[in-house]
Amino acid sequence: MTEILPASNPDSIRQAKRLLSKGQLVAIPTETVYGLAANAFSEEAVAGIFAVKGRPSNNPLIVHVSSVKMARDCISAWPEEANILAEKFWPGPLSMVLPKSEKISNIVTAGGPTVAVRSPSNPIMKEILEQCGFPLAAPSANLSNRVSPTKAEYVAAQLNGRIPLILDGGACQIGIESTVLDLTSSTPTILRLGLINLAQLQKVLGEVRLASMTGSKEILKSPGQLCRHYSPRAKVILGEGSWDELIINLDKNTHVIALDSVPNDKNPDTWHKMPNSVQGYAKKIYEILNRCDQANAKAILIQPLPVESEWDAVRDRVYRASMN
Repeated sequence: MTEILPASNPDSIRQAKRLLSKGQLVAIPTETVYGLAANAFSEEAVAGIFAVKGRPSNNPLIVHVSSVKMARDCISAWPEEANILAEKFWPGPLSMVLPKSEKISNIVTAGGPTVAVRSPSNPIMKEILEQCGFPLAAPSANLSNRVSPTKAEYVAAQLNGRIPLILDGGACQIGIESTVLDLTSSTPTILRLGLINLAQLQKVLGEVRLASMTGSKEILKSPGQLCRHYSPRAKVILGEGSWDELIINLDKNTHVIALDSVPNDKNPDTWHKMPNSVQGYAKKIYEILNRCDQANAKAILIQPLPVESEWDAVRDRVYRASMN
């Protein structure tokens, strides 16, 4: 059985440090989602992440650091753009892809020459990084391609018995994964959308472009680039055409994720009213998808999202969830 301990207890933090220092895995909350952490400098420890998650070896990991100094230990070149971005967005939900140092094993980067690094703002993750003194590779703490967990209970639902410890730090503040920006291209390129959006990055750097989806056989620089990702067990259906007609013909057992309130003739237990703000929606979407899994939902219908660009990251997540 996996032990679940309150992250507010200093003894829990010390136990996490002991396990990580011995090359074991610990699920730790970040501001985005819960991460499955291992010593990024230990090839054996990182291999454990892939084994526990059932993660394909061609899908690289993000390395979490406590500071720019620790980040520079993981990479071989630190351009001025990285300084500017770290000053503006770190600690926070921005991962930067840079040339990796020799200390980072090829297993972390899926055989590629670059590594994504991020300085998280969650105080629990920050404290563990500072106490450990080494960076942590930490993808989402779930089985490969399944919904990312935003609470400890959702980690346990997928990984109970597979890892020794989950630190319970409550619900994640943001709820979807970080933006990933590639700084090794001629033009800075967003590889994965997050709540730090294109316009914010362009304001800081000037020209920034958005990458297209990649095939599973390409060498990936970042997680979150494959078409299928973040998927619940249920079939996810993106609402198209007339929403009213879709609702009229809705199977009574289908769960609904919607900005609209539940109609009088629909079941409130299977209708999940979402916040109207992009921040509120992002914080809740994985929680609702995980709850649908717990309810053994067979199908989930998602109402179309607003077209404004600030919704791009959330739209990306529900689209990839629908590719199951």
